[in-house]
Amino acid sequence: MPLLQPKPGALRPTAGGRPAPDRVPGHLASGTPEPLRGDLIALLGPEKVLHTVSDLVRYASDASPYRFVPQVVVVAEDVDDISAVFSYAHGKGRKVVFRAAGTSLNGQAQGEDILVDVRRHWTGIEVLDGGARARIRPGTTVLRANAALARYGRLLGPDPASAIACTLGGVVANNASGMTAGTTRNSYRTLASATVVLPSGTIVDTADPGADAELARAEPALCAGLLALKAEIEGDAALVARIRAKYAIKNTNGYRLDAFLDGATPVEILRGLMVGSEGTLGFLAETVFDTLPLDRHTTGALLFFRTLGAAAAAVPHFTAAGARAAELMDGNTLRASVQVAGVPADWAALPKETAALLVEFRAPDEAALRGYEEAAARVLATLEPVAPVASVTNAFTRDPQVLGGYWKARKAFVTAVGGSRPAGTTLITEDFAVPPARLAEACTALLELQARHGFDAAVAGHAAHGNLHFLLAFDAAEPDDVARYAAFMADFCRLTVERFDGSLKAEHATGRNITPFLELEWGPRATELMWRIKELVDPAGILAPRVLLDRDPRAHLRGLKTIPRIEAIADPCIECGFCEPTCPSKDLTTTPRQRIVLRREMLRQPAGSPVTGALLDSYGYDAVDTCAGDSTCMLDCPVGIDTGRLMKDFRHRRHSSREERLAERAARRFGAVERAARLAVAAADRIGDRPAAALTRAARRAVRPDLVPEWLPRIPGPAARRLPVTRRAGAAAVYYPACVNRIFGEPAGHRGPSLPEAVVAVSGRAGRPVWIPGDVPGTCCATIWHSKGYERGTAVMANRIVEAAWGWTAGGLLPLVVDASSCTLGLAREVVPYLTPENRALHAELTVVDSVVWAARELLPRLTVHRTAGSAVLHPTCSMRHLGDEAQLRRVAEACAREVVVPDDAGCCAFAGDRGMLHRELTGSATAKEAAEVTARPFDLHLSANRMCEIGMDLATEGRGYCSALLALERATRPD
Repeated sequence: MPLLQPKPGALRPTAGGRPAPDRVPGHLASGTPEPLRGDLIALLGPEKVLHTVSDLVRYASDASPYRFVPQVVVVAEDVDDISAVFSYAHGKGRKVVFRAAGTSLNGQAQGEDILVDVRRHWTGIEVLDGGARARIRPGTTVLRANAALARYGRLLGPDPASAIACTLGGVVANNASGMTAGTTRNSYRTLASATVVLPSGTIVDTADPGADAELARAEPALCAGLLALKAEIEGDAALVARIRAKYAIKNTNGYRLDAFLDGATPVEILRGLMVGSEGTLGFLAETVFDTLPLDRHTTGALLFFRTLGAAAAAVPHFTAAGARAAELMDGNTLRASVQVAGVPADWAALPKETAALLVEFRAPDEAALRGYEEAAARVLATLEPVAPVASVTNAFTRDPQVLGGYWKARKAFVTAVGGSRPAGTTLITEDFAVPPARLAEACTALLELQARHGFDAAVAGHAAHGNLHFLLAFDAAEPDDVARYAAFMADFCRLTVERFDGSLKAEHATGRNITPFLELEWGPRATELMWRIKELVDPAGILAPRVLLDRDPRAHLRGLKTIPRIEAIADPCIECGFCEPTCPSKDLTTTPRQRIVLRREMLRQPAGSPVTGALLDSYGYDAVDTCAGDSTCMLDCPVGIDTGRLMKDFRHRRHSSREERLAERAARRFGAVERAARLAVAAADRIGDRPAAALTRAARRAVRPDLVPEWLPRIPGPAARRLPVTRRAGAAAVYYPACVNRIFGEPAGHRGPSLPEAVVAVSGRAGRPVWIPGDVPGTCCATIWHSKGYERGTAVMANRIVEAAWGWTAGGLLPLVVDASSCTLGLAREVVPYLTPENRALHAELTVVDSVVWAARELLPRLTVHRTAGSAVLHPTCSMRHLGDEAQLRRVAEACAREVVVPDDAGCCAFAGDRGMLHRELTGSATAKEAAEVTARPFDLHLSANRMCEIGMDLATEGRGYCSALLALERATRPD
């Protein structure tokens, strides 16, 4: 349905707004033009071709300051699809660009013709040789790969700050490195082999012993050309010396010319050339990495200095002492980081000149770590760091939480600073490297240059490797601002090359912003060789035109992205994409970033635009309806943008006054609603799944699909009509059985007590009895209304439950134990904005505790385990992520089973109360990878902490019988 029925015009831009220069042209309102659309559908099938204007817009933006609208998006499933697209491009004169995570900072993942999504179907990791190597598909994130390797005490060499979202295909294509990789642990040095699809369609596995012979048969001209270039380069002693010197520091500008020096055969040369080639020479279908020791013993410190130059000057001393990382942050970065959860608020008051150095040592054992700490102490004694705020200490620490907080602030550099930029401005991120010994000098020169051009930029970087990053904000819609930026870039590039002989791109790859300056750094001879490489490998020029090589001296000013202002909650978004991996709808409709990108496009358009109309028509389902509303995107966004909350607001705006009144009435009469719901579940349980499903489908057609849930198979039967009888006297806590556990019973085949009976029993067994108030029925945590955007209903129930809880707990003297994690979150946090001032004061007196936390902290130490299962698999809920309770779920499970597993691909199930019954396809898509892990082997127990999530996982795993961990704990500690 459209976005805002019955008020579809509510989000349209008003007349008088100035259309943006980079708006999508009106002729694309109907999507991909013919014959391109029809050709690709006939070639690949309709499910692999995304062609609506909504599809084109959501793929038009990435983490860079550029924006190019593709003509079509292909979701490739395998190398056959890639080869088919290549063949089509050759035959039709089309161009192809690959996109995985879209975290590239210079427009490498954007194209103006055929864009190929190589994330969705390209995930997976196979650990080889006991962890010494790993075979990784290109759509796998660095974080996911390292999670699998950590079990073997290994990790990947590249460690970019965007590890949570960036994929290995992009990491190799950009030769990304990160905080500790330097020049020895980056992709070029640790990539053992790769499977490459060349523009001709030839597939090369560089690990195959016969690969050179096969390539010579398939591509004789390519092999001869690569060897000829190798001979030419090696015959020029001055050029060889220049190449070796350029890669002595971090450098990702242009093609990797040392591939011709390091590789002896065409296949070896090709392997090296693919690293940092930015998708311009072929497609990386698979990678095999040599891994590195994890070095679990860590110590670190965050040291503050009076100036950026002083901090930079300290770096060589720590690197000489063996520091793995030395990360620099200037005052602007530190002040902006207060947006990041956990960063001290008083950083906002730091003087602009202040800078910080995050130093970390990693060691394989305790003895080595002590040696590093002693060396660090000697260095620290020679320096003069300052402690400008009370919350900062300069002591080295091993505390993983403290160190994690430091790294969170550092990794949020781009997003935190970008989030604090002036509204409506575009963010540019650049990185460069100089010889590490000249880092302090380069810092001073950069600050002077920025000031000369009127920029107050933020600076941070991998100081141990002479690598600095800086951010600039300007208005891409204002020609004068663009001209000021262009003048700065010209001066910056000359400064870096002529004064420092540095690298214009240290680790972000050339990208669109540096292509005009490639020859400035490398000179005519080497640059001409790079053009020859491109012409040799991709003679038709079908791959990624203008991304790495471009003869236009103003290429970096083409396609700059405007940032129109949108709703305040989402306006700070810089479209970095960190939110996407956790999003339940990422493989079905849209991601949080794409929801924001689409909204911004509506505001770029003039009033009455057919593009806006088309976007609104699809936004209702693609963005609003299929958002689970779990807000885990907020947890992974460094500046905490809650796109789920924005979608709930849109749901609210969609409601008519009558619907709001009905929702309010349901809240006021929830006792009757609850009884009716339980009776309906009981009736459906008696008549069976098929008739119940048919009835609900008919009701959905008659009313509205997003209001009436659909009955699904494996929905459990009704809960018991009465809750267990308990006593208030002597109770250690008030127990609040959530309404979902008062309506739905346990999974099919369950033998034993209900969840409320189990909580009462196990609490009493531990000597911590709980009391269930008699007037619990008819109350709710208000999440039912909140998740759908019914504000009046939310306000009614939120205030009712807080008043009731305050009375039940004797004004907060007793904790309130809640047996569904989403309801715990609702009662603890989500009700607060809807409370009256008086009830907000009451709420502040309450202690709301999830039942899993209650069990882990209060019950387990007092219980005796009599029996354990062999294995248990856990589904931590998204609410538990918000509450930080995942470790407590594991503790309870470890008391019940000898082996406890959390799937690597565990995430939000998207059942989200009843959203999985409104949009079954959402839960199916969200749980697919986790379900595949769970069903790949048998488990004795399938545990979680929320009834609706358990139902969702039951559906996903074909009835594995997910239930609350409290049921398992009751069984494990039962004496008989």
